[in-house]
Amino acid sequence: MQNNVLILDFGSQYTQLIARRVRELNIYCEIHPYNKVPEDLSSFKAVILSGSPSSVRADDAPAPDLSNIKGKLPLLGVCYGAQYMAHNFGGEVAPSNIREYGRAKLAMIKDGEALFANIAQDTQVWMSHSDTIAALPTGGVRLASTPDVSNAAYRIDGEQTYAIQFHPEVYHTTDGKQLLENFLVHMAGVEQSWTPAAFVDTTVAELQKKIGDDKVVLGLSGGVDSTVAAILLHKAIGKNLYCIFVNNGLLRKDEFSSVLEQYKGMGLNVKGVDSSARFLDALKGLSDPEEKRKAIGNAFIEVFDDEATSITDVTYLAQGTIYPDVIESVSVNGPSVTIKSHHNVGGLPDFMKLKIVEPLRMLFKDEVRRVGKQMGIDPLLLGRHPFPGPGLAIRILGDITAEKVQILQEVDAIFIEGLRKWDLYDKVWQAGAILLPVNSVGVMGDERTYEKVVALRAVESTDGMTADWVNLPYEFLQETSNHIINRVKGVNRVVYDISSKPPATIEWE
Repeated sequence: MQNNVLILDFGSQYTQLIARRVRELNIYCEIHPYNKVPEDLSSFKAVILSGSPSSVRADDAPAPDLSNIKGKLPLLGVCYGAQYMAHNFGGEVAPSNIREYGRAKLAMIKDGEALFANIAQDTQVWMSHSDTIAALPTGGVRLASTPDVSNAAYRIDGEQTYAIQFHPEVYHTTDGKQLLENFLVHMAGVEQSWTPAAFVDTTVAELQKKIGDDKVVLGLSGGVDSTVAAILLHKAIGKNLYCIFVNNGLLRKDEFSSVLEQYKGMGLNVKGVDSSARFLDALKGLSDPEEKRKAIGNAFIEVFDDEATSITDVTYLAQGTIYPDVIESVSVNGPSVTIKSHHNVGGLPDFMKLKIVEPLRMLFKDEVRRVGKQMGIDPLLLGRHPFPGPGLAIRILGDITAEKVQILQEVDAIFIEGLRKWDLYDKVWQAGAILLPVNSVGVMGDERTYEKVVALRAVESTDGMTADWVNLPYEFLQETSNHIINRVKGVNRVVYDISSKPPATIEWE
């Protein structure tokens, strides 16, 4: 990939959003930790410094080496990045008398500045900081101010170095995308060539070069990610791709048989493997969500190892890992906080001799769908809601039993079928049901019941990094609750989850 943008991550939860906004401009970018700046910068046309929860005044503040970047490549510092350059290159950062969090208006924008081309004087921006830039760095030229922050943006005279105190990556900064376009396209000259068609062509060529005539085994899940990964690999190596669709006993109701037939109809070389008993046995007695994820991951590896040994000369294991998986599991390869581990991230044990190939590793979910559309995959399949790799195991809080799985499959089927019936399915990014580890008292007929509680969850999102709950119609929730309680033995109470991400996550575990 040429004409890349390098984003240095200082631990901000907004770093991923910077990448998303850059990708929306059809520009490829990569996130690297601030303390692991690539030695070879020849493929990067511009660099962005992210925000951070840290203060530049702290003794343990993140301190990148910018000697090969500042003054040599177009550079944009965002929030912490702006303060870092002020603090370390002749300026001053001090505690702010007025902490600025949330919406603010730019009260002054210096005329004729390319960074603010086509941006109105009173544009709204999003602030999130407790320090302020008290004095600009050497050569600093003020570009913008708010009523409370004098140095809301600046540049370094004689360099292509720019800094902004606000966050252009969040939607609340109304002209954030325009500012990023000004910097990257019109000032740094980065080409807008990151398109689904370009990704397909480049990735297929790279896969052919990397894999050659070797054989690849891929675990299909029925979801969008593994499906798009399979079609990409199929385009690259054809019948040398051996797909395995595993029934882990934790799929949605009737999903194994229906999806297996769908895959065969797409021309994939696919084998169905029913390992339900193996997975349920591995999960026996486990309640901790991380232990469950690891047990499922280990079981997947064991299944793949068994199947791979039955195929002569398999060299690679392909996975549908996408960028949010990587971000949440390895903290953007650096300082961001780890939220949870993912079953398909982190490598293979020593006993398994297969190499890993992950064609979607740097894509966000919406980009995966666009790539799938480019390759002509059925829109109904591409429109399927994301489903967690560990399946219903992380939607059953507490220990896993076959009885609990069956209960949740029935509940989930009623919920999903209801969303389709009410024409709500495509208006929701992800939906599912959660079986809670509590019983509640109820009355059915004249008898007292003491049965399970289920929670319904439906969110809207772009890429899964942030999400908000969907305001489903009360009539729909009423009908769905009645159907679940009347049709699923063992459930007598239904609740609806109205938590956003953050502070919650989409899945409960």
